[in-house]
Amino acid sequence: MPDLEIVLASIEDRPVLVNLLQFYMHDFSQYWAGEVMGELEDDGRFEDYPLDGYWSEPDRIALLFRLRGRPAGLALLNAAGHRGEPVDRNMAEFFVVRKHRGVGVGQAAAQAIFSRYPGRWEVAVARRNPRALPFWRRAVSSHPRVCELVETDLDNQAWNGQVLSFAVSGS
Repeated sequence: MPDLEIVLASIEDRPVLVNLLQFYMHDFSQYWAGEVMGELEDDGRFEDYPLDGYWSEPDRIALLFRLRGRPAGLALLNAAGHRGEPVDRNMAEFFVVRKHRGVGVGQAAAQAIFSRYPGRWEVAVARRNPRALPFWRRAVSSHPRVCELVETDLDNQAWNGQVLSFAVSGS
């Protein structure tokens, strides 16, 4: 996807990420029906996502997607695995603006990120988000440098859903 740019988000990009995360939480709030989490604050916004560590902790990476120069999504990476095994990268959050879904932007972004950061990966997919699992299975399994793909079904206090763990070899 030639018009897609994935950039390391600088502290100056923080307001853009904050705004995109409001849309992300809005989309995800449908899965929190009947729960306390996901409620709007008194000002009509969702609680801000804790972003500060993405500019101060070495294992956290904030990425901004731009399509034809305009914000189109984000990815937040960390090294917090779900299966109790060490990982180099975990896809903590991944979001593509609705306008750009279903046309390959998400898969192109995910695969570009995997290529940029080779090593041991996890992508955890919440059981409450069933539409995400086919996307991630496809994005991971079709990457030419992915190997050792294992899918684990977790249902514990820490995570409820599928976890895709895999390695991405260097170029």
